[in-house]
Amino acid sequence: MSKKILEEGIRVLQIEAAAISRLIELLDHRFAEAVELCFECTGHVVVIGMGKSGLIGKKMSATFASTGTPSFFMHPSEAIHGDLGMISKNDIAIMISNSGETEEILRILPSLKRLDLKLITLTGEVKSTLAKQSHVVLDVSVNEEACPLGLAPTASTTAALAMGDAIAVALLQKKGFQKEDFASFHPGGALGRNLLLKVVDVMHAGSDIPKVLEETPMNEVLLEMTAKKLGMTTVLNQKNALVGVITDGDLRRLFKTAGQDTGALFSLPAKEMMNRNPKTIKKDALAAAAIGIMEKAQITSLISVDEAGRVEGIVHLHDLLKKGAA
Repeated sequence: MSKKILEEGIRVLQIEAAAISRLIELLDHRFAEAVELCFECTGHVVVIGMGKSGLIGKKMSATFASTGTPSFFMHPSEAIHGDLGMISKNDIAIMISNSGETEEILRILPSLKRLDLKLITLTGEVKSTLAKQSHVVLDVSVNEEACPLGLAPTASTTAALAMGDAIAVALLQKKGFQKEDFASFHPGGALGRNLLLKVVDVMHAGSDIPKVLEETPMNEVLLEMTAKKLGMTTVLNQKNALVGVITDGDLRRLFKTAGQDTGALFSLPAKEMMNRNPKTIKKDALAAAAIGIMEKAQITSLISVDEAGRVEGIVHLHDLLKKGAA
């Protein structure tokens, strides 16, 4: 029984894969025309479909919206009961109908024409009524459905979905849509956090920054590090510019080297103990970039400095992880 189930699964996937591959052969200048119409649209791309095609249309519209093209889905049955008022003359419509004769869509076609909308149709019948009334027709016909009865839309909806993705991706390329643009529409997701969260959003600033001068004795350095609880302190010169850093790790290594003579270390100035090559970052850098620097250098804190080398903040690995940066 499991062998038959596996074979059926393979058969379905092969049919649907073939349906998508066939679209490559069918793609021509009309695809470019459809993308151009969407690009030139100053309103919304309104996606219309019924039944399974409607579900595909919802996904298509969502993809447009998340990649910088204002869009919404309209159910044709709801359209004839008032939702047509959502459409303006600046919009265009993409209609999905495998037969090209979907009654509910044909009923709203006169209203769409009166608004003088540019109409794009995805259909398996390029000579259908809907196709004849459209400005651009994209052939998404399939040789067979994966359903063994030939009834349930399977390969045909897969083909329509793939064509919708192709339009959306070609359109975002033409618009010059970038990762940062995508992140602005997805602020709640991991991608949004990685592309929108910056060092300045999580860094410790002002009085929370541990600071000592080059001549500060180590006993006072320890007090500053303990008070600020970041496991480190910046070391500044008389012009308040960063010249070094002292971390808990630095102290452990120094005390281990000193052996029994640790008392002498407390009277030394910070400049004698500091690391003179601290890792720094700009406050407007991405938080994800800060994590990358920390991982490479095997440290837990980065110092944010301005153009003059003055300390603006400290970003700690734990704070970045709490914010979901990765």
